[in-house]
Amino acid sequence: YARQDRKDRPRVPITSKLVANLLVSAGANRILGMDLHAQQIQGFFDIPVDHLYAFPVFIQYLREVIKVDEESVIVSPDSGSVKMAHSFAGRLNCGFAVIAKRRVNATTVESAHLVGDVDGRTCVIVDDLTSTAGTLCAAADLLKRKGAAKVYAVVSHSLLTDKARTNLLNSPIEQLITTNTVPNTCHIEGKLKVLCVAPLLAEAIRRIHNGESVSTLFRDPEQ
Repeated sequence: YARQDRKDRPRVPITSKLVANLLVSAGANRILGMDLHAQQIQGFFDIPVDHLYAFPVFIQYLREVIKVDEESVIVSPDSGSVKMAHSFAGRLNCGFAVIAKRRVNATTVESAHLVGDVDGRTCVIVDDLTSTAGTLCAAADLLKRKGAAKVYAVVSHSLLTDKARTNLLNSPIEQLITTNTVPNTCHIEGKLKVLCVAPLLAEAIRRIHNGESVSTLFRDPEQ
């Protein structure tokens, strides 16, 4: 329901607000959310909301396993992911690129244009949410056409469908790196890596319980 955070056409409900009301009515007195699809969702609740981020888990994996360095490029697949991708690029001290696109509907893109240099580089596409992986695969195809050596994708929440499996298996994406924030029943041979965010959530809960700072949890120790 996080995608239904605004009224962008007639007769469309803002279901995110309804879900927020239901959680509060059920008795919740504090909410922890991870990589919210839109910042305004925090304002939908009448109780405290802690917005957590999965990037500490991703950053560690990208540094240690994928070996992302200053020659790599973090790519935002659309304008909505620019802030998230820019944060990754800053923490990894690497390049940054954006794909500007004209969207027909939620899953179909009419045209796309790459802003940034990816020739001969390892690219990491960063997004908060995917279901069909259409945007990721289209971005990967464009990056390969522009000369990218390897393409990876990092997504916080993967609500993968059967169509996503087909798209990813036929795409140049080396690996989709995601988290276990939602159950994942889609098995993609060799292309899916699920990282556990349980320790991150547990530490956030411990800090809240003890009245400690939660924001310091997301400071990069290497910077």
